[in-house]
Amino acid sequence: MLNSQNKKKLRTMAQTLPALLQIGKGDLSDNFFENLDSDLEAHELVKVSMQKTSSLTVREAAIECAAQTGSDVIQVIGRTFTLYRPSKENKLGIKE
Repeated sequence: MLNSQNKKKLRTMAQTLPALLQIGKGDLSDNFFENLDSDLEAHELVKVSMQKTSSLTVREAAIECAAQTGSDVIQVIGRTFTLYRPSKENKLGIKE
């Protein structure tokens, strides 16, 4: 579990990141979770945006994605949420 200071640092880093993945009317599929898992391993901090055609709320999707990938929800803003999971190399240097 991340403390508030680490979450604040990650939120600051996430401001300039583009959304790497999108959730549309197909909602959350096994293929989406595979892509999300590999992106988390490669980047550690991943921003996901949701299209209006999705049947899920942004918060529901963020919680489900975090549960499926073992990551932490850093922030939810509008139709975008950010997830963090340290990679094996811990590239960002965030200590839990």
